[in-house]
Amino acid sequence: MFRGSDPINMDSKGRMAIPTRYRAVLESICGGEIVITIDMKSTCLTLSPLPAWRKFEENVAALPTFDEFGEMLSRFVVGQAKDVQIDNSGRVLIPQELRDYAEFEKKLILVGRTQRLELWSENNWNLERDKSQENYRSMLLDKEQMSDALKKLSW
Repeated sequence: MFRGSDPINMDSKGRMAIPTRYRAVLESICGGEIVITIDMKSTCLTLSPLPAWRKFEENVAALPTFDEFGEMLSRFVVGQAKDVQIDNSGRVLIPQELRDYAEFEKKLILVGRTQRLELWSENNWNLERDKSQENYRSMLLDKEQMSDALKKLSW
């Protein structure tokens, strides 16, 4: 559903335009209702269509109450989540506390991750991309560390 990356500018009020190619998809699957929250692994934000987010919340709620990782997901990822609506101009307002967490300035990168989108500062995206490329190359050389699912993945 979501793939590729797009450079985006955030305005001084913290609004960013959703790329045109995603607007119709988001309108049809969620009426433009999106949930935006922090990513625990990286200094970025995730944007999820509301129906996909609800499934994620149900999965988190079903985790055992003493599961430490589940507690972190509930407290930080769900606890920081904000509902946003795409406006008539195709923009969303990114709340200030989320902009601060992700170290946003004007230049952003929106990255499609199949069922959700990630939003990065341009600087953090470039650092992550470079680090990931190095890690990817070393992982390819050490196939023993790969899960069976990754070993079978092809296109």
